[in-house]
Amino acid sequence: MNIIEKIQIEIKQDYYQQNYPNDGQRFVAWYMRNIHLLDALQTKAAITDGANDKQIDAVYIDDDEQKVYIVQGKYYLGDSVDAEPVREVISSWTQLKDLAALQEGANSKLKIKLNEISKAINEDDYNVCFELITTSVFTEDAQKDIVAFQATLSNEDASSYDAELVVVDRNGLEDKYTQTMEKDNPSLNHTINLENGKYLFTTIGTTSVCIVAMPLKECILFPGISNGTLFQKNVRQSLGISNAVNKKIRKTITGDKCGDFFFFHNGITAICNKMELIDGNKLKVHGVSVVNGCQSLNTILSCSEVVKKRDDAYVLFRFYEIPQKDRADNISINTNTQSAVKTRDLRSNDKRVIRLKKAYEQKYPNGYFAAKRGETLPADKDKEYYIELSFLGKYLIAWYSQRPSLSYGETKIFDKFFDTLFKKEYRPEDIYALNYWYNKIMAIWTEENPYSINETILTMKAYAPYHFLFTISSVVAKLNGKDMVPSPYQCLMAAKNNNMVDTMIGIVVNCMNNAYSTGEENAKIRDKAFIPQNWIKSKDSIAAIQAAVNNYISFLPSMNAQMNKALKEAFVIDPSFFEYRLAAD
Repeated sequence: MNIIEKIQIEIKQDYYQQNYPNDGQRFVAWYMRNIHLLDALQTKAAITDGANDKQIDAVYIDDDEQKVYIVQGKYYLGDSVDAEPVREVISSWTQLKDLAALQEGANSKLKIKLNEISKAINEDDYNVCFELITTSVFTEDAQKDIVAFQATLSNEDASSYDAELVVVDRNGLEDKYTQTMEKDNPSLNHTINLENGKYLFTTIGTTSVCIVAMPLKECILFPGISNGTLFQKNVRQSLGISNAVNKKIRKTITGDKCGDFFFFHNGITAICNKMELIDGNKLKVHGVSVVNGCQSLNTILSCSEVVKKRDDAYVLFRFYEIPQKDRADNISINTNTQSAVKTRDLRSNDKRVIRLKKAYEQKYPNGYFAAKRGETLPADKDKEYYIELSFLGKYLIAWYSQRPSLSYGETKIFDKFFDTLFKKEYRPEDIYALNYWYNKIMAIWTEENPYSINETILTMKAYAPYHFLFTISSVVAKLNGKDMVPSPYQCLMAAKNNNMVDTMIGIVVNCMNNAYSTGEENAKIRDKAFIPQNWIKSKDSIAAIQAAVNNYISFLPSMNAQMNKALKEAFVIDPSFFEYRLAAD
């Protein structure tokens, strides 16, 4: 079954038939679910297609990547599609230059999304990725328009924000889907076509080495570039197209100096478990990972339509056959120190993080503290005690700084707030408890929605769970009459010992739903538009949660005296386990 047949079958499922009125919307929804991996509610929230959609079919803001995805889909089953969809994307890009005017004539869903886009671009400096997706292939004229538009976007003065165009046609859909399926299996194999006279095999010590002058159009065929699996052993993932070096790389590719790319670029380094020459002119690499060149390959891929037409553009590639993990890690670190690496990319090696990792794994021998991005749970470790550094930072700012509104911004946490958050020694038990509470929250974040979380809150999966975490701390502090931060572990032990873990989750859902309703109602009273994503990212959400917690605890005696007594007795915590919050404003 090819990818088009798969899409045709799957969009006939009840979810797509019941929620989207035509196959065009169903195709875009399928893409958001299967390529961007959004859940059912997030997908519905992302779709903006319909009357007055301003050539924007879907909007998705990825806070981890710090990227705004603006999707335009064309569900055509013919052999080719002309340049009209390309011009529609150009139109949406042009209109985005004046968000106020665009918002005025947009449909209600797009109005809200445009507000989110404005905040992401202007306040958080996110990049914008226009994705043009189709089930067909583009005509030659359409491809010319794509190349021209990509060249326009590479011009730094083209707009006030950094933007790129990614085109996904019938063949690209197959590749994207395959890459997504491989996301949980980062061991990648790939076969490279070698050009006569442009490669060299040698041995340095006991290590097999292959040096290749590789055409740029061969580079974009590597699996795992767009989803990051090709860079699992790298110290960092893509920094986005706004990075100064990446801008220069893109400008070279799209400009008249593309033929000199080989001489301008320092080269790309990849390691693999095994490599072999097959059929005389093909290099097959097993378990390949690029340890230096993540930025370059992502930038080259963003210029794919230009690159496909260049036969004179090359880049230096070095392949090392190195199956030993510790040696591979050393190579990854050392090959990246020659270029500027932001502090957050190397936090995994910070002595404070290393101390936390050692203390945690010593306390929980069956646990694993993943300090490096891309690390997976070893087979002999317990999933319940597995924690990632990136999530820990988000937990800490939500619980100890009492600022869940900042938890979505990984960059801020590991740059601006890192020294504040990681200056204290956290007990391994508290780290475990934070992770336990978060996983407990995520366990109810399902389509079945067993605790009846407000449906709009459910769509904000990237933000709202940290507010739930914050709410737990607020409830326990209120029950103890404290304006301080309780120990996560003491909260957990109190809940477990009194069989009240689920009870606490129920209280938190109640408070969150009430806080959200209050925020929505206050906006109506002030005659202002209520943007859920803006609310959840603001201090207004924190104040509303605290008010909801106060109301819940205050009114509980009159509503349920028995529950009130049980709660207060269960969650009595010694004052020594409270502390002042860490400032992070």
